[in-house]
Amino acid sequence: MNKSLVGWILRLGVFGTFLGHGIFALMHKPAWLHFITFWGIPEEVAWKMMTAIGVIDLLIALITIVRPIGIVLLYATCWAFAAALMRPVSGGYFLDFIERSANWAAPLALYFWMQYMKQNEN
Repeated sequence: MNKSLVGWILRLGVFGTFLGHGIFALMHKPAWLHFITFWGIPEEVAWKMMTAIGVIDLLIALITIVRPIGIVLLYATCWAFAAALMRPVSGGYFLDFIERSANWAAPLALYFWMQYMKQNEN
């Protein structure tokens, strides 16, 4: 098995997820407004938050594709899990959460893959 290939596939998965989410956030995807305002955040603040979220997501994508960093991957895991969970919590379907499991599982898998590779360098 080509160990490098496994790492690159995981990196591409995380990169694609966060690049796509980052672009959607910067485009101020209207459907996402509900997920933010559900928590009592005013609409005008929610639009600004989407910009910040978009920038952060793009940074995660770039860091992951250039040189993954463990803490960034753990943040990505938590953020993607919370973002997926927002759907059923805010009144959507639980299957929307299930469908997005790869969004948080890929950065978590890459984190553990990196740990495994570090321990088995010899």
